[in-house]
Parts: sequence; structure tokens; C-alpha cells
Amino acid sequence: MRVPGCSPAALLLAACLWRLPPGRGAAGTEEVIVGEAGKSVVLVCRNVAERADEVDWFHGDPGAVPPLFSSNATLPDDARLSLVDNSSLRISALRPQDGGSYTCKEVLNRTVQEHRVRLLVASGPSSVTVSISPSAALPNGTVYVDKRDAVMFSCTSSSHPEPTMGWTFQPPSSPPETFTEVNGSSTVYTLQNLSLRFQGNYSCTARNPLSGSSRTSTKELLVYYPPPSVPRCWAQTAQVGLMLQLVCNWPGGYPHPVLQWTEEGRDLENSSWVVNATGTGDSHVEMLSSSRLFHGKEFKCVGSHILKPETAEPTCTVQIKAPSLATEPLKTCFVGGTVSLTCQVMESNPPARISWLRNVSQPEAEIQSGGRYLVTQEGSVSNLTIQNCSHDADEGYYVCKAENPVGLKEAYVSLTVKKPVNIVGVVGAVVVLLLVGVLVIVGIVLYYNPFLCLKGKRSWNQDSNDVFVLVDSDGEEEEEEEEEVIRNSNVHRVTALVNGNSTLASYGHHSTESDSGELHSELSAEEVEREERPTMQRQILPFLAEMDGTVGGR
Repeated sequence: MRVPGCSPAALLLAACLWRLPPGRGAAGTEEVIVGEAGKSVVLVCRNVAERADEVDWFHGDPGAVPPLFSSNATLPDDARLSLVDNSSLRISALRPQDGGSYTCKEVLNRTVQEHRVRLLVASGPSSVTVSISPSAALPNGTVYVDKRDAVMFSCTSSSHPEPTMGWTFQPPSSPPETFTEVNGSSTVYTLQNLSLRFQGNYSCTARNPLSGSSRTSTKELLVYYPPPSVPRCWAQTAQVGLMLQLVCNWPGGYPHPVLQWTEEGRDLENSSWVVNATGTGDSHVEMLSSSRLFHGKEFKCVGSHILKPETAEPTCTVQIKAPSLATEPLKTCFVGGTVSLTCQVMESNPPARISWLRNVSQPEAEIQSGGRYLVTQEGSVSNLTIQNCSHDADEGYYVCKAENPVGLKEAYVSLTVKKPVNIVGVVGAVVVLLLVGVLVIVGIVLYYNPFLCLKGKRSWNQDSNDVFVLVDSDGEEEEEEEEEVIRNSNVHRVTALVNGNSTLASYGHHSTESDSGELHSELSAEEVEREERPTMQRQILPFLAEMDGTVGGR
């Protein structure tokens, strides 16, 4: 048997569906033909002789149905039917109901021969529909999904009989690969934890197992994901010229976000004071002229991403500020020594450039590191170190200059260079002055209180005996009486000095022999002092006159 245009699967299906009608004794041949709906097919009558008198075609059993078409010029009811070579039956615009068993009956010299044809009509796949959800489409039809979602792929097709459905995936610049195939009119599968390697073309193919015809539908898939954080923006000074650069950066998303700088609700990119605007990937930079900048002005960067809703657009804000400085206004250095002048920028946005100048000689010349000068900067603090200080070359005012596109600030530092001080000489002079002061104080005390040395001497002699006396309350009364006796004896000694006698005058008080000896020794010393200090007598005489009434003198 010959089955033109039929695949092995179609033959197997035809063998299952078709069998010879029972009870037929006439000689003949059998054949299976497969046609596609909407197309044309020719059923050939194989046993037709060259001199056949008549050829009739039946759609079914010749004894059960009337002839469908006859060569004796009997016209068929269906205009889609026609004879080819006066024997073969041609059916145009096949329909599913055209399928079935056809019989070709040949009459030659009253001999009847029959040829049976089994017509199988295959339809479809007429349409293949691919659906990817959840997803959205770009204007060019490309589908994109969020990699955080679980994505479902589905494919449906209408066909008779049921088609074979298969999925293929073709990454960029790679050959396609089939990853699933099922028998049925639909197929569904789900992908989770998508990444960029899942980007590519997804194709669903539906193939009719009877006719072998197939149809494919392809969707290009992109895997997107938003940036994980919010935009970050800052201000900086352009490398060329004193212009302000506003930088907005929002990394970590795919595709790249859209960034826009605004000022008081207006788009900066279309304003007249924007010198240049560049956008590269995750960053957007606006360069502004410094002519319209002022301290405290704010700029806002608005970011948008295809996966972010417009109602929740993330933003960041930059406030520009003129620099402010803090310095030590007065510094001192000794000749030949080293000093560091410090200048700190307390506030500045964008960060200010710090430089050191001299306001006396070459006021516009910036001090550079080299020779005796060393300029260092750590963060916002700048230090000017001067080595081997010179009075003529280094003393004076220094200018710390901080400048950014918003403004300029200067601070002055006064440096005084002094000669070194002789520390040893200063310490020696201080010690000598202290000693002289002590001696002067001691001399004044001894001059006005000469008895202090004698009392100190007597106390020292008493202490040298190493005798310790325990005194109770009765002893304290005896000591008070002894002190009264000593006080009276001192009065007698002063009277003797006034009279110039070595003997004691009696004033109603009597001394023992031991007391007379002690007083005699003390009076000898006091007589010497009387000769040196006669003025003391004049100071004591009025006092004695009040006590005794009369005082004799030589």
C-alpha cells in the first residue's frame, strides 16, 4: 500500500481506525489517504482498466449509499468534487466530515472491480497560544517578568486529532533546547527563582500526529528586578572649572533606572543654567554653573524603575552649603623651631578645596609643600608645617582659603617668631630671688624680735636632754605659777639694765640662789645689747615708771 504524504504515526493511526467492511467478495485493492482540512486531495482508482466502460465513486458501501460521482456524466451534488483522468476523485476544500471510506467501482465487459480508499482528514494545529504570567509587555511585544515571582508558562492549541505539544528554550547566542513534550491540547509548567540566565526565546510547538504539520509560537522573555535600596545623591566640584556637579546613583536593578534632577519641582535638564547632563547606567550627572548657586539651596533626585509603581518613586535630596572655617588665630614659634598652623572646614557641600597663602609677600601665590614648608590634609583638616622658623621670612599673617562652587571663605592666622629663652638662667635667677627673699624676711623678724633666737636656743638645749615629762592637771597649775615667777623676774632684769647695776632690785619678790645665778648669766648678755640699742630703754622707762613709781638713773 502507498500512503502519500503520511508519517509513520499517521499510518499507525489509520491502521487502528480503518478496517475492511465484512461480506465483500469482489476483487479489489485497499488504500489509506490522509488529507488536511481546507486543502485538496485526490483519491485514485487503482484498478481502472484502459477500456473501462464506467467508473463510479461511493462515499461508503456501494450497496448502501448512492453513487457520489460517476463517469457517465452524472453531476455530483457537491461542486467540490470532480473527476481526474475520468477515474480519480478530487475533493477540494476538505472538511472533517469528508473523512471516511470511499469505494471506486469499475465496470468492464460486465466485470465489476472495486478499489477502497480510507480518507483521514487532519485539522490543525490551527492556532498556538502562549501565555506567561504574571508578566507585562514592552511596546515591541517583548515580555518581561519580575525575578521575585513564580512565573507560569502555558500553551494551548486546537487540532484534530490532539497534537503533541513541546517547549524549547533558546538563550541568546545559543542553540535551542527542548525541555518538555506532552500529548494533548495544552501544557503548563512553572519556573521559580528566576535569574538573568533564564532570559531568551521560549517557543511552544504543536504538531499534528496525523498530518505531521506543526505550528510554533515564540515569546521573548526578559527577567527584570528593581534596585534593592533607594537612590543616593551627592554634590561635587567639577575637575575643570569651578562648576557644581550633582550626582545621583541608584545601582542594583535591571534594566537601568531612570533618574531625574529637579529644583523646586522643575526639571533641571531643560533649564538654562545646566551646562551639561550625562547619564550612564545607574548614574545621572548634572553640571550647573555657579552663577545662580547660593548657600542652603536644595536639589532633589527622583528615581523610577519599570517594576516600581509611580506612586512610590524613591528620592534623595542634596543641600549645597558655602564653606565655614575654624582656625587658631595666634601661633608662636621660636627661631629655629617647628610650628604647625591648622585650618578646619566645619561645613561645606560640596567639599571645599583648602589652600594656604601669605598676605604680605605674593598674596596670590599658593604655598606648596617643599623646602621648609609641608602642607598636609586629612579629611576636612589642613595643616601647614613650617620648619626652622625664621623671624624675617616666616613671621606675619597666613591665610587659610576654602572654596567651593557655592562660595569662598578665608581665615587669618598670625604667626609670631621669638628668640629662644635660656631656661637654666631663668631657673637660677628664680632660685636666687627666693633665697634673698627668705633672708630678708628672717632679718626683719630678728630685728623686731631679738628674743626669738634666745628662746629657740633654750628650747634646743632643753630638747637635747631627751627628757620627757608627763604632766597631769596639778602639774599644769605648777607650770602656770612658774611662768608668773619668770615674768616677774624679767621685770627685775629690765630694771637692772636701766640702772646699770648688775645686782637685782627688790620689789617685794624673792628669788632663790639658783634663780639668781641663772638671771646673772642672762643679764650679762643683756647688758651688751643695752649698749647697742639704747633706744629700747626709752621705750621701756615709761612702763617701769608706772610699776615702781620711781626709777633711778645715772
